[in-house]
Amino acid sequence: MAGKLDERHLARQRWARVGWVYGIMLALAVFFVGPFYVAFLGSLKDNPLEWPFRYSFAQTQPKNWVAAWRLGQLGAGNPWTGGFAPGAEVPFWVTYFVPEGQTPEKPLVTVPVRRAGAGLGAIFEEVQAARYAQVSQVEELERRPFVLEGQPGQLVTYGFTIRYPRPEGAEGLPVVPRLPLDVEAPRGQQYHAAALDPNRLERRGRVASWDSVTPGLLGYVFRNYVRVFNEARDPNTGESFFLRWTLNTFFVCLAVVLTTLLFASLGGYALARMRLPGKQYLFAFIVFTMTVPSQATFISNYLVLRDLNLLGSLWGMVVWSAVGAGAVFIMKQFFESIPREIEEAALIDGASPATTFFRIILPLAAPALGALTILTFQGMWNEFFKAAVVLSGQQASYTLPLGLSFFRSAYGVAGDWGLMLASAFLSMIPIIVLFVVFQRYFVEGVSTAGIKG
Repeated sequence: MAGKLDERHLARQRWARVGWVYGIMLALAVFFVGPFYVAFLGSLKDNPLEWPFRYSFAQTQPKNWVAAWRLGQLGAGNPWTGGFAPGAEVPFWVTYFVPEGQTPEKPLVTVPVRRAGAGLGAIFEEVQAARYAQVSQVEELERRPFVLEGQPGQLVTYGFTIRYPRPEGAEGLPVVPRLPLDVEAPRGQQYHAAALDPNRLERRGRVASWDSVTPGLLGYVFRNYVRVFNEARDPNTGESFFLRWTLNTFFVCLAVVLTTLLFASLGGYALARMRLPGKQYLFAFIVFTMTVPSQATFISNYLVLRDLNLLGSLWGMVVWSAVGAGAVFIMKQFFESIPREIEEAALIDGASPATTFFRIILPLAAPALGALTILTFQGMWNEFFKAAVVLSGQQASYTLPLGLSFFRSAYGVAGDWGLMLASAFLSMIPIIVLFVVFQRYFVEGVSTAGIKG
């Protein structure tokens, strides 16, 4: 009997320890992932700075997804990104709360002239829907009693239609990207609901404002992400800045990864296997340079790049970052973990040192090369200091970190943080994909390189 009690006690202790471990791991996961989750929700909001922060808002409501899809289809036949095309007829309704004792009055409906946004979006000429849209007479559709926060009254629903006339013989009418709308109710009435939740409520709920009532699903839920590509464009060429910066960053990262893999593997192999006079001092010097920050040597590097006429060029970034001391260190440690008997067998079979390196040793170094690829790509993807030194003043040549800094100065001043959050999340996607693809090599490479360290 006593033995069974001891076993039960030990089992309870074991399960209690498991519960504590999982609880701590779950708390850490929430602690680290929570900020990213909140930032992602903020990137979907019209006002990411709202306080208190709401986890349920218009862009997360399925009823709005359906409405945005339907309205985008009605506006331009495009349920994804919407628009306002010639011949379109868009029915819309809005409901206001009218307190008891007050006579309901029809709201004022207008299609305003409104630019896409702050920053770069404000300097481009945009076709305005107000030039072509016609709003029908506002009709009362429904009236029913309702109590709002203890105040009796009634809900009154009004309906109207926005048309884009297409006269016979008219050619070349443009498709307008957005159909903004303002609905203003008389004093005392308060907004309650609409076919699509508005982007803003002003004047204590009397004025409901939409950036577009035909947004399409992506244009409504991921509005800030669409703006990243559509608004932030080069004033001279009209090319998307974010797309250009992404391509620039890919070019620099891939070029530096290739040069690093080549030079680091050659240097690491020479230090690990070749008989060189004073190579231990050379290796000590390489390790020492790992402690020197790039900020300490940027003046000399700047002067070299200036003399090579590489300032303002992506090749300047590549030349400055072609290979790092840390990469040589990792490859040397890995090559020392490979048995010498493999090279001796290749030598007996008549292989030259170059053949031995490229056809036998280098394939065995795949885990270290995978880890080096991830570390180098990630480092260059997030490299800001070197980009600020080499590419400053050349907006078309920016990489993503420098471009995001430009967005901060262009949009952050105006309080338009939604576009910045969206662009930051988009810039994270390649790094996440890279880690998912190469994570096995990363773990193997780092653990193997650390054995000899």
